[in-house]
Amino acid sequence: MNLILASTSRYRQALLSRLNLPFEVIRPEVDETPLLGETPIELVQRLAPMKAGAVAARKPDAWVLGSDQIAELDGDPLGKPGHRERAIAQLSAMSGRTVAFHTAVAVAHWDGPILTSLDTTLVRFRPLLPDEIERYVDAEQPFDCAGSFKSEGLGITLFTAIESRDPTGLIGLPLIETARLLRDVGFQLP
Repeated sequence: MNLILASTSRYRQALLSRLNLPFEVIRPEVDETPLLGETPIELVQRLAPMKAGAVAARKPDAWVLGSDQIAELDGDPLGKPGHRERAIAQLSAMSGRTVAFHTAVAVAHWDGPILTSLDTTLVRFRPLLPDEIERYVDAEQPFDCAGSFKSEGLGITLFTAIESRDPTGLIGLPLIETARLLRDVGFQLP
């Protein structure tokens, strides 16, 4: 069975490789702009299957895995910061607060229904001093990460707790649900 990851995220690629399944990577080329009034959960639940479906339509001989993640603070989405100043602003806003990270995953084939799942992880940030935030941002430069941190690296020092059913969901691809969905469509996993 052919498997394609509809994402160019190096984090998702590294996570998916942990399942020991060969896969190809294809950029999904979908518009990720939120719709008017769309909540963060609605956004990821729309984008993950849209990404998987867009690639499945171009590759009818493969199963396609799509995923999307967004951080939510007070009902508002926090995307990837893109640069230092925005990362500092995001971490400052999250200081002493709890942030929800929603990660949707979808598996699609061109001729069938799209299977989906949603993982939500709550991250409790400790109160952060401005110089701590700047040192962290300068050390890891998490500009391509939703929420401006890498929990698998030095970012773990920013938290008081992580509440999750699947710790890989916070990194960008919830492997517990991904493995379940792939087994459901016929992939052989332990």
